[in-house]
Amino acid sequence: MRDSYNGITPAFQADDESSILLSRSSFLKGRKMSQVRASHILVPTLEKAVTLKEQIAAGADFGTLAQQNSSCGSARNGGDLGMFSRGQMVKPFEDAAFNAEVGTVTDPVQTQFGYHLIKRTA
Repeated sequence: MRDSYNGITPAFQADDESSILLSRSSFLKGRKMSQVRASHILVPTLEKAVTLKEQIAAGADFGTLAQQNSSCGSARNGGDLGMFSRGQMVKPFEDAAFNAEVGTVTDPVQTQFGYHLIKRTA
């Protein structure tokens, strides 16, 4: 592996198989963190977002509230946006989604579209 192949020297050179496996594991872990899965509820006012956050904290189902209240087309899927990478969402939304712990709902996040409650699901 230390030799070049057709004049190309590998950017990564490992001394043994365990180093290769460790590097592969680190690489895959980094790739997983570059995507998240989230659902959201989009509403026009901060007051509505706060009210919905209180309902969720009291045990209301996030997906049901999304279907009933969100102005986003994802509402029909309980707010599910699927998997997305950095750079696909507006910055405040992206930052909140990537910083949230899996299973938690963020405080309201304001974007040019309105106020979002974001639930990170993976």
